[in-house]
Amino acid sequence: MYNTQLVTSNLFWVGASDRRISRFENMFPIDKGIAYNSYLILDEKTCLLDTVDKSISEIYIDNIYHVLNGRKLDYLVINHMEPDHCANIERICELFPEVTLVGNNKTFTYLEQFYEADLSARYHVVKDKEELKLGERTLTFYLAPMVHWPEVMVTYINEDKILFSADAFGSFGALDGNLFYDQIDDKDELLNEYRRYYINIVGKHGANVQNLFKKIADLPVNMICALHGPVFREAQDIEFIMDKYQKWSTYTPEEKGVVIVFASMYGNTELAMDIIASKLSERGVRNIKMFDVSQTDPSYIVAQLHRYSNAVFSAINYNAELYLGMSTLLQEAIMTNYQNRKISWVNNGSWAGKSLQMAQEIMAKGKNIETVGETLVLKSALKKEQLPELEALVEAIVTSLQE
Repeated sequence: MYNTQLVTSNLFWVGASDRRISRFENMFPIDKGIAYNSYLILDEKTCLLDTVDKSISEIYIDNIYHVLNGRKLDYLVINHMEPDHCANIERICELFPEVTLVGNNKTFTYLEQFYEADLSARYHVVKDKEELKLGERTLTFYLAPMVHWPEVMVTYINEDKILFSADAFGSFGALDGNLFYDQIDDKDELLNEYRRYYINIVGKHGANVQNLFKKIADLPVNMICALHGPVFREAQDIEFIMDKYQKWSTYTPEEKGVVIVFASMYGNTELAMDIIASKLSERGVRNIKMFDVSQTDPSYIVAQLHRYSNAVFSAINYNAELYLGMSTLLQEAIMTNYQNRKISWVNNGSWAGKSLQMAQEIMAKGKNIETVGETLVLKSALKKEQLPELEALVEAIVTSLQE
C-alpha cells in the first residue's frame, strides 16, 4: 500500500514518518517521531530527490512505484549522504537498473564508504551551479558544504522556483497528514522543534549556512522542500523561517529573556534559582525559562539558550568537580557555537571544589559571552544575609536586558 501527496504539478512527496523511533541519531529525544522526506518529479525524465531511512523502506518503495505508475526512474539526486537519507540508494539501483545517480565528487566518496556495491558506472558528477534538464523543468545544483556535512548540496527547480534544501529548514516531528506548514495550527510547538533541530544538528555551522544564503540570495523561492518536516509554500511562512535561520546562523538572540539552568541534589540550589526567577518576574521580566539539567535533555535546553539573550547557570560541586549534568550541558552549548550572550553564575559547594572554575573554563571557549553581575556563592544553602547579593545579581541581569 502507498501513501503519497501532491506537492505541485507533477511533483510528489513520497516519504514517510517513523513514530516508533525514540532518539534521532540515537542522541536527541523525539517523542513525536520524525518525517523522512523524498520527492519525485515526473517530466520527460523522472527524477527522485534523495531516499529515506531504512526504517521506512517498504512504504517508500511502494510510494515510488505508485507515482511512477509503470514508468522507469531516470535520475536519483543525492543532496545528502547521511544514512537517514541515503539508506535506500543501493536498493533503488537494484529496482531501477536504468537510474543515474546525481551528486558531487564528495557525494560519491561517501557513497563508496557506506556501500559495498560498485555503482560508479551510474555516477553523474555535478559541479556548483551546474544544471540538469528533465524536460519542462530544469534543476540547478548549489554546493552547500558543511550544512551540515561536507558533501551537502541543494537543488533548485528553475521554472517552479522550488528549493530542495537538504537538512536545512528541517524539523523534528512526524507529519500528521498535513504536508504543508500553513496547514498546521500549533505553530509555537512546531517552531520549538524547528529551533531544536537546527541548533543541535546544524547550529555549529552558522558560517556555512550564511555562505549558502549568499550563494542563493538572488533566487526567488516559492517553496522550500526540506528532508525533514513540513513543506513551506506561503510567502509569509518562507520569509518567517528564513528570518529565523538568519538569526540562528548569526547567533543573534531571537528575544530578550533569561534561561535559568540549574543542578540541585537536595533542592537548596534549586530554591536559590527559584528566588532569582521570582525576583526577575517582580522586576518585569516576562520571558523566563527554568531547566533542571538532571531532568531535561540538553537538546531542549541548548535550543532555548540560543533563543534568549541571557542565561543564569548554577555551577555546583560534586566530588570536588563540576556536576556532570551541568558540565555536559555547557559543553553542548559551546559545541553549537553558543555566543553573543550574557550569562550569570551561582556557585554552591558544602566543603570544597572547583566547579565554578571548571564551568567558566568551558564557557570561555565561546565567543562574545559577557558575564553579568557578581557570582552568587552559596555554602550548602542560601542564607538571609545573602539576599542583598542575590538582589544585586538580579538588578545586574535586569539592567543588561534593558541595554
